[in-house]
Amino acid sequence: MMLKKAIRPISAAVLLAATLAAATAFAAIPENAATVLVPEQTIQLEQKWDKIFPKSDKVDHCKVTFKNRYGFTLAGDLYMPKHLQGKLAAIAVSGPFGAVKEQSSGLYAQTLAERGFVTIAFDPSFTGESSGNPRNTASPDINTEDFSAAVDYLGSLDMVDRNKIGILGICGWGGFALNDAIQDTRVKAVATSTMYNMTRVMANGYEIKMDPQGKYDRTAPQTAETRYQIKEQLNTNRWESSKHDYTTLAPANNLDPQKDITSKTPKFIAEYAQFYRTNRGYHPRSINSNPNGSWTNTMPLSFINMPIMEYAKEMRTPALIVVGEKAHSRYFSEDAYKAIGSKDKELYIVPGANHTDLYDNTQKIPFDIFEQFFKKHLK
Repeated sequence: MMLKKAIRPISAAVLLAATLAAATAFAAIPENAATVLVPEQTIQLEQKWDKIFPKSDKVDHCKVTFKNRYGFTLAGDLYMPKHLQGKLAAIAVSGPFGAVKEQSSGLYAQTLAERGFVTIAFDPSFTGESSGNPRNTASPDINTEDFSAAVDYLGSLDMVDRNKIGILGICGWGGFALNDAIQDTRVKAVATSTMYNMTRVMANGYEIKMDPQGKYDRTAPQTAETRYQIKEQLNTNRWESSKHDYTTLAPANNLDPQKDITSKTPKFIAEYAQFYRTNRGYHPRSINSNPNGSWTNTMPLSFINMPIMEYAKEMRTPALIVVGEKAHSRYFSEDAYKAIGSKDKELYIVPGANHTDLYDNTQKIPFDIFEQFFKKHLK
C-alpha cells in the first residue's frame, strides 16, 4: 500500500537534535559569552518485530515519530487496515504506566486496526523509544499532552478523518486519557481499560487492603501527615539527584515471580510480576519488566501535588470505562465513571477478570465492546 506524504520512512537510528540553527555561529563567540550548548539526544528505533504478541497479516505496520508541544519526540507504531479506502476513523493508544508500546498498547492498537481503524500505540515522553531526559520519569501534564500530540499526528495523515479521532488509555494511561478528553475537544470518544488515576494513588496510596487473597476491601486514603512525610523524603532526594541532572533512580522493586513472591505478597503485586517479569509480558525497554528498572526518585512530586481530572464534570466526550470484576483497581474506574460529566458514558465490568487480565488476555479483553463503542462515536 502506498503511504501518503504524512508518513515518513524512519531509519534505524533517528537523531533528535536540540541543536540550534545558529550553532555554527557560536564558534566565533568568546568563551565567556552567555551561550549554552544543549546536548543532542539520539534514540534508537528497533525495526524488527519485537512485540509480546504475534504480527497480524491483516494490517500494515510501520514505525513513526511525532513531536508534542513541549518539544519531545515520541515514537509510535502505526497500524493500518490492509486495503484501506477513503478516510478512516483513528485511535491513539498508550499504557500501562511503566510499559512500552510493544506490550499491551500495541496489542490493543493492532487488534483495533484489524477491525477497521487506523491506530497508533506510542511510548510516552521519557520512556521506551521516545525522547526526553531524564529517562524513566513522568509528568501528569506532559503525559496528558502526549495523547493530544498523538491526535495531532493522526489528524495529519491523509488516510484519517480528523473529525473521527478517539483515544484509549490502559492502566495509568486511562486516567491520562480521561484528563486529555476533558481538555482536548477534538477527541470524539475516549475509552479506558483497567484504569488507574496515577495522581490519586501517589497522593493517597492504595485505598484498599493489600490482601494476598485478592479481597480488596476499601480503606481510608493516607493522611495529610503521611503525605507530608513522603514529600519531605522526595525533596530530600532532590539535593543529591540535582547533582546528577535528576537521573537518580529509586531503588528497584520489580519482583521476580520465582524468588520474591511469598504467601504475604498482595495478590495484585504477584499478578504484576507474573505479567512483566515472565515471557508472557516481558520487554527489555519496559521500566516494569527490567530487573533493575525503576522511576526517578523525585518523579512522584508533581503527581502528589497536581491531581488530574479536576474538571471531570465538564467533560462532554462519550466515554467507555472498562474494568475487571476482580481488579484491585476497580475503584478508580467506578469513581471516574461517577465523576465525568459526559451524558453518553458506560461502565463495563468484565466478569471474572483481574487487573492484568486486561493487559493481554484476548479471551477477556472485550474487543467487541471497544469496537462497537468507537464505531458508534467515530462516524
